Amino acid sequence: MSTPTEIAERRTRVRHLAQSGASNRRIADALGVSKDTVRRDLAAEPDPDEPPVVSQRERLAQRVAHAERAVSQACAAAQAVAYVRPAAVFTDDATAERWWRTLREAADQLGAAADAFAAYYPAATE
Repeated sequence: MSTPTEIAERRTRVRHLAQSGASNRRIADALGVSKDTVRRDLAAEPDPDEPPVVSQRERLAQRVAHAERAVSQACAAAQAVAYVRPAAVFTDDATAERWWRTLREAADQLGAAADAFAAYYPAATE
């Protein structure tokens, strides 16, 4: 049997995981409890000192805003690199190799993100 303190701590962890977008099944697996326990914990009255649970609509709005900022920052970084033209900067071979590797890795990651986006939104990327 769990103590009231252990239950309160588990409920706090359940709420935090739920706010981050984890499913009840994933939360149950992570905490080693049943899905029913997760459901009851989410339905229980929260501790008044705990921040309120964010609704699914609010979480989605936060994720959209975060994605908007990330895409904007990636574009700004690409524009800054294009403006500086690092290939035209005289530097030592080790630095040039490091810049090339870093740019190639970033380009690969951005390419994979663009491909995933196109697969998820084909009508928007035709």
